[in-house]
Amino acid sequence: MRPRRDVGPALVHHLARPAAGRGTVHLVHPGALAAGVHRALADALPDGVGLTVLDLSGLPEYGEAALTGGRAATTVEALAERLADEHARLHDGGPYTLAGWSFGGVVAQAMAELQPPRLRPHRLVLLDSIAPTAEYQQPDDALEPSLLLGWFAMYLGAKRGRPVEVDAGRLAGRGVTDGLRLVLAAAAASGALPADTSPPGLRKLYDTYVDGLLRNNRLTAPYTPRPTGLPLVLVTADRSLVPGDPTLGWGPLAPHGLELHRSPGDHYTMLSRPDAAAVIAGLVRPAGVPHPAHATKV
Repeated sequence: MRPRRDVGPALVHHLARPAAGRGTVHLVHPGALAAGVHRALADALPDGVGLTVLDLSGLPEYGEAALTGGRAATTVEALAERLADEHARLHDGGPYTLAGWSFGGVVAQAMAELQPPRLRPHRLVLLDSIAPTAEYQQPDDALEPSLLLGWFAMYLGAKRGRPVEVDAGRLAGRGVTDGLRLVLAAAAASGALPADTSPPGLRKLYDTYVDGLLRNNRLTAPYTPRPTGLPLVLVTADRSLVPGDPTLGWGPLAPHGLELHRSPGDHYTMLSRPDAAAVIAGLVRPAGVPHPAHATKV
């Protein structure tokens, strides 16, 4: 008999267990990078504060869509309801903060609106998350290869632990095949990939990455969010996916205020850099927990 194979990522990851009365950060993670990337944040939180990651990739209807063409048999609302049910099971009655990175911020915002008053967090923290508002609800063909290739280079650098720097001007107007040659050359030069990495192998990784983005874009396109009944805190990376908009479109959804902060790193490395984790830790700490001495507002 063959040993049973792992069927996929877990939905819930307890990266730090809370001490009595210290509270927990619940963070919605959309995959792309493994949930363990948030260990930098767990280490930066004040002593005794817990960190639980809710990994959307642990839901087959979401996670498998990145491997099967980018069309998910679900909706933002259904994902939020599933996580809200899971959170109700996990919640120990103590203080907590709800956070979400990237597309996880969209689901976290929808999830917060489903919470009964007794379970609502005191704030919602969004980590380089693009709002599901009309200006950012774009058709698939708006995601041009030059844009996607630049994002892929950032992702590849974070995944491999070495920066992959490709000048945006060199990617402009290029197709996927030509653009991936530039990405591969930059990745080999930095040591992120072996010099003999095959272009077809890199193309396969790129296609999976893009299918994940298309999945999120297609889930967001028909979604109509409600304005948030909580104060919103938005942390944008120095190299955000959308560098020209410091609000990432969240203004119309934040009638109770939108607090803006910046973090070192790019959209992906902001999750693993200790200096970025220090910034984020000071913003996600639950109510009543003192501000950690090493966190810096930016």
